[in-house]
Amino acid sequence: MAPPRSNSSGGGPSGGILASFSRFWQRTYASDYIGFVLLLVCYLLIQFFVEPFHRMFSLNDLRISFPHAEVERVPLLHDFIYALFIPLGLVTATNLITRAPRHKHHVTILGLAISLILASLLTDIIKNAVGRPRPDLLARCLPAPGTPRDQLVTVAACTQTGHHKLHDGWRSFPSGHSSFAFAGLGYLALFLAGQMRIFAHAGAGNLGEHAQKVVRGDLVRALVCGAPLLGATMIAISRCQDYRHDVYDVGVGGLLGYTVGYWSYRRYWPRLGSGRCEEPYAGPPEAGEDGVGGGRGGYGRLGDEEEGLARGRNVGIELGALRM
Repeated sequence: MAPPRSNSSGGGPSGGILASFSRFWQRTYASDYIGFVLLLVCYLLIQFFVEPFHRMFSLNDLRISFPHAEVERVPLLHDFIYALFIPLGLVTATNLITRAPRHKHHVTILGLAISLILASLLTDIIKNAVGRPRPDLLARCLPAPGTPRDQLVTVAACTQTGHHKLHDGWRSFPSGHSSFAFAGLGYLALFLAGQMRIFAHAGAGNLGEHAQKVVRGDLVRALVCGAPLLGATMIAISRCQDYRHDVYDVGVGGLLGYTVGYWSYRRYWPRLGSGRCEEPYAGPPEAGEDGVGGGRGGYGRLGDEEEGLARGRNVGIELGALRM
């Protein structure tokens, strides 16, 4: 006589619910969206409830004696327009023009969103932990009369009544405008380079004149892909012109933003030298073309490696043919 079945194997209601949830988790981008929401919540909590570490400073320090610019060359709203809305509009328009499937629209926008929010969160965490004074700190602080000029003093010496204006004076490193700009515009540059196949088959040189024509991308397309990076650089430079940051602040901020943008891009797209660089990975395990279910999935990374090996074999065959 066979023993009775146990519900622990998933045969009961609870097992069915867990199995359904597991399938949903594996076949969708639920984990990505939950992660995005967590990043957004953490960012908002830092914005509203966290004050920066206040380094001590000296009134005779010329590095923090620059004037405070009331009108910025690139205000925060404009930074959002340049680094969020313009890239969003361009990637959407590109996908519409090329009649991209729903999955491609989805991962393109999701990757951009994660790039921007993660770069912003990391920047603010570092800003508040380091507490580096801005170049215009003294103009913000308004030190009380009689404050010693040759001694280190604390924030208690300031008479500024504007809470944000005062405490934001210790959020110099790294530059938030720069990291946000390079996270958004850097992601756009990577996306355009993939769609225009600027670097595709870049490792297939030395195969003769015909192969060189296939490998070499034209300069116009390369300049189009580099234009977003130039825009991000100009935004970063404007922060030095407004005396909000120095070169060190904007350099590290830009590097941080671009690194996050590249990391977010590569989570959904093959390398730029891939023969399939214009197409995103298939999606979560068991997800089809639309990212919902029924396909081979696996994010396509194994396919990238196999493609590289196959390309190497093809290059060897072509080289052998040329020698003959």
